[in-house]
Amino acid sequence: MDFYTDLWNKLNDIVAENKLDKDSILISTSALSPEEAIGVTRRKDFPLLNGKEALVEANFKGAMGQAYTDAPTAFSGSIQDIMDLDLSDNRNKVLFIASLNAVLKYLKLIDNTVHCKNEEPEECGSNMVQHIKGKYGNVRIGQVGFQPAMLDNLRKEFSVRILDLDVNNIGKVKYDTLVEDGKKDMKDVIQWADLLLVTGSTVTNGTITDFLKTDKPVLFYGTTIAGAAYLKGLNRACFCSK
Repeated sequence: MDFYTDLWNKLNDIVAENKLDKDSILISTSALSPEEAIGVTRRKDFPLLNGKEALVEANFKGAMGQAYTDAPTAFSGSIQDIMDLDLSDNRNKVLFIASLNAVLKYLKLIDNTVHCKNEEPEECGSNMVQHIKGKYGNVRIGQVGFQPAMLDNLRKEFSVRILDLDVNNIGKVKYDTLVEDGKKDMKDVIQWADLLLVTGSTVTNGTITDFLKTDKPVLFYGTTIAGAAYLKGLNRACFCSK
């Protein structure tokens, strides 16, 4: 079954079981400003801070769910409206994923759905090093998605190659690490790596399935994939989010 069809079916069952489809409370989504999303950070090269990505936030009965995207879309409607979206459109994927996170957070099925702020990304990067050392050992890491605090911490302790889709990053050396093409170099990096550390935003741009086909262990990071990781049984680490 298609990844997104399966996600839709699982959420649809949860909505029906909890009778949320008849609820009059609205889900409202809007793109957060960089400061709202990530606060004031020491590093200034986070994608959120340079306009390359936006963080969309869904609010369901006070429970917040977020999702990264490069195509933010304003939306206000019911859960049924969300369920009726065409998920072949990445703009709709973002709304669906953010709303999925908010609904599951409201039902207390997941946590860590709101992005960490200020200096917490630095703490997250340090925690990720210790987590990987403890669970996977001294591995070669293929990082997917440019997250500067993560990369800077990891490259000091591991052999790391990084993939990204941003043409402004590809071919540049960041923290002594060449940023490789997320499309052209993907297969080579996957073959090389012992562990794939993959941004959760792959679930909103549709590339997540590229990393679910491999027999290499995959660890997703970030808030975006909170709900999908829960429903699909995916490994996820997100240390400082709320």
